[in-house]
Amino acid sequence: MSDPVDVTVDTDGESESVRIHDDGGEVEAGDATVRFSFSGTGDNDQSGDDDERSPNGNDDGADPRRIVALDSVPTDSTLVFEARDGRRGVNCILHRAGDAVVAWRNSCPHQPEVPLDPGRGAIVRGDQLVCHKHGAQFEPTDGVCTHGPCAGDALDGVEVAVQDGDVYLTDERFERAERR
Repeated sequence: MSDPVDVTVDTDGESESVRIHDDGGEVEAGDATVRFSFSGTGDNDQSGDDDERSPNGNDDGADPRRIVALDSVPTDSTLVFEARDGRRGVNCILHRAGDAVVAWRNSCPHQPEVPLDPGRGAIVRGDQLVCHKHGAQFEPTDGVCTHGPCAGDALDGVEVAVQDGDVYLTDERFERAERR
């Protein structure tokens, strides 16, 4: 498969969205597990040389957890990246407040298939992130929704750290980061 596919599974109490870079895979949400194959064979062999590539998609030996230079992370918007675990990816966003950087899944808790950053930067009003579709507002430090249809819910955090002027993925759920 040449283009990745976003897959979302919703159950009564949980929703899980992932980006698949292969002809098949599985997604778990709550007690539900959905396995699928786009090749029609049911063979979900997820091996391949793509797992050996650097964050920029080439073999340049760069640190696979480095996302971007701190100076490239906007204070008035967001920057999209993908946190990867094998051939499975999760669409994420970075936001900067001074020298601190926070990251979350690029997904509104109200409707998880709706990204906060559709690709041109999320809306930031005052210091709050705003869902472009529902108008939900989120605190920039902890991701808690302060206004909107998901008030009280929070964005799913992704652990990052700033080291020597660069932002790194430190969340142990993922192996590497890729800029989109």
